[in-house]
Amino acid sequence: MENSVELQESEDQELYEHLKIIVDKGQSLLRIDKFLMIRVENASRNRIQNAIDAGNVLVNKKQIKASYKVKPFDEISIVLPHPPRDTEVYPEDIPIEIIYEDSDLLLVNKTAGMVVHPGFNNYTGTLVNALAFHFEKLPQLPGNDGRPGLVHRIDKDTSGLLLISKNEKSITLLARQFFDHSITRKYIALVWGDIENDGTVTGYIGRSLKDRRIMDIYDTEEKGKWSVTHYKVLERLGYVTLISCELETGRTHQIRAHMQHIGHPLFNDAMYGGDKILKGTTFNKYKQFVENCFELLPRQALHAQSLGFIHPTTKEYVHFESPLPPDFKAALTKWRNYIVTS
Repeated sequence: MENSVELQESEDQELYEHLKIIVDKGQSLLRIDKFLMIRVENASRNRIQNAIDAGNVLVNKKQIKASYKVKPFDEISIVLPHPPRDTEVYPEDIPIEIIYEDSDLLLVNKTAGMVVHPGFNNYTGTLVNALAFHFEKLPQLPGNDGRPGLVHRIDKDTSGLLLISKNEKSITLLARQFFDHSITRKYIALVWGDIENDGTVTGYIGRSLKDRRIMDIYDTEEKGKWSVTHYKVLERLGYVTLISCELETGRTHQIRAHMQHIGHPLFNDAMYGGDKILKGTTFNKYKQFVENCFELLPRQALHAQSLGFIHPTTKEYVHFESPLPPDFKAALTKWRNYIVTS
């Protein structure tokens, strides 16, 4: 529901994206068009070039040409038109694992690597394409075009439970529970480092000023939305820790950004720095061991394990769980064996 509320903001916000970037102190001289293609999410050369030609890219509050070379500490302001959305969903015969279904809703156990809904560069092969094939008609939230049935989302490379609505009544009632943060959601994560105690991470979460693809935690509400994650230690495995995370809010990349913020990035989370050896020894044998773990679990170690909510028709609390997938279990087993034998 939070995402659909965002989509219902002003038409100006819907059509244009306002960005501000402060160039890092270590940035080497680089043409601004090339620099922006690296730093701006979903940015094509034409999109950047058109913005520069239209005078919509300012450096230190002055218009520039595409040949301008960015320098450390330059302040870049950009107004970019959003790429046009294809809101039509094309049915595709893609297998999905349904763990529960009734006349109002279904729960899908999403595999890692599957995009949830169509979007820029991902108009086919998504979970929503699969749902459109398996179900004749799913309801639509206002402002949620192209995402029938969805009341929440999980990242492409996160596995686990996703709740889908099958009619207008249920999507409204379920979306309200997500908006009110009354749905209970628990994730299992493997993170770098030895976490000593259970804890809570809070802060205002918003787009990073350095990289639009990732989220940062800020201390003022002007820069983001309030977010809360409670975590508990499940198992200590030397240089990594298995934890459970309960979401009080549901923001984009919340667990990934929160755990990086406290110095414990998710294992093999490339976007948040977890795909490097952050803890451990300098021995080549250990380095090879970690690389082997990365191969077993070639994505961030995050699994949406459980969902609990009030059923829209029965009004009773229901709870569902999903076991860890094979890739996650294989990496865990390898870490457990390493701890025993080292």
